[in-house]
Amino acid sequence: MTIPVQITFRHMESSPALETRVRELADHLGVFSDRILGCRVVVDSPHRHHHQGKVFNVKVQLALPGEDVVVDMERPDRDGHEDVYVVLRDAFDAAKRQLQQRMAAIRGDEKRREKLS
Repeated sequence: MTIPVQITFRHMESSPALETRVRELADHLGVFSDRILGCRVVVDSPHRHHHQGKVFNVKVQLALPGEDVVVDMERPDRDGHEDVYVVLRDAFDAAKRQLQQRMAAIRGDEKRREKLS
């Protein structure tokens, strides 16, 4: 299942390689649910004058019927991460866990309704 993906880059140049990776990770989430309506991803490299090197934050929002799944990999304790691909992986792993929990809860509700019928 191909999920519609909207990718935004903030404070950095867009990258075809990053866009491809984001789309691969988003499409992989379709394995866990056919209820995903869309995916919005923001890749941010905020200006941190006290930190050497680039730092990246990633926000993933999965549009689902009802309530969206939102993951914001902005780590105030670590001021982000220096490898954008690591942050992408971590953000999509967290989104996958939340999505799996949501689908398990939905399946549980459906099973309870079947038992009551």
